[in-house]
Amino acid sequence: MTVNLPQLRAFLAVVDAGGFGAAATELGLSQSAVSHAVASLERELSAPLLVRATPARTTALGERVLPHARLAVSAVRSVEEIAASATEAMSGIVRLAATPTVCQGLVPRLLRHWREDQPRLTVRVFEGDSAEVTTWLDDGTADAAVLIDPAPGPGVQLAVDGYRALLPRDHPLAGEPAVDIRDLEDDRFLISPNGCEARIRTIHQLAGLRFDPTHRVRDLATLISMVQAGIGVTILSEVSRAFVPPDLVLLPLVPETSRRLVLTGPQTRPWHPALRTLAESAAHHLAHTTSRSNA
Repeated sequence: MTVNLPQLRAFLAVVDAGGFGAAATELGLSQSAVSHAVASLERELSAPLLVRATPARTTALGERVLPHARLAVSAVRSVEEIAASATEAMSGIVRLAATPTVCQGLVPRLLRHWREDQPRLTVRVFEGDSAEVTTWLDDGTADAAVLIDPAPGPGVQLAVDGYRALLPRDHPLAGEPAVDIRDLEDDRFLISPNGCEARIRTIHQLAGLRFDPTHRVRDLATLISMVQAGIGVTILSEVSRAFVPPDLVLLPLVPETSRRLVLTGPQTRPWHPALRTLAESAAHHLAHTTSRSNA
């Protein structure tokens, strides 16, 4: 049996992109070349790895092979990047996972900075909820992730992201410098059922309030639209400020609460060689822009 890296790369690209055409674009190959590589891998393993559907999906065997294929390709990529770094020619692709709020409020600034600061590196973004982000980092789908309040360990803190009350401008408290969460007890409360819900529940409990959201809304844009429509109020993090329209206000919350945003790599395998460079570059850039905006 002879299994090679082009076969594994093609298999992973089809799984991640959801189809042979998209995988071909990702790899810079023809669709027939990708199809041939996957078919030859299946012949070597004497069984199909993919169900040819839209989107393509793994068979039972494909699901078992997938994590090992990721580890093999990741290991080879690490060797290549180590060699590149030794010659000061760091290049390649780093796959970054983050939650929607972080992707919308923080990641675009980082991508723009990295494109200028590390032009030979390409960062590909995977957006998912907190559980998906952690899984992708563990199973090798992502090389790096921006984690929210991770356990102590290696990583670079990008920001301390404070929680804020989101209110319509005609709300009685909209003109206050800060909002005590107890003063929102009579408002209809909206929540996004993601990684922040547990922290917001704790904020209510510490203030002696019952946590009983009127609506649970997954999408941030929908949540903001509902506050605009006067359906209720909510709590967002500071990183969401760029998406708050002029008819709403985002005010500091009492009691003051925040979360840590940390760029890190996997715990169970070596980091992508470029990740430490990207993390330190990002932390320096964000610290510089924050101090400049506060000046």
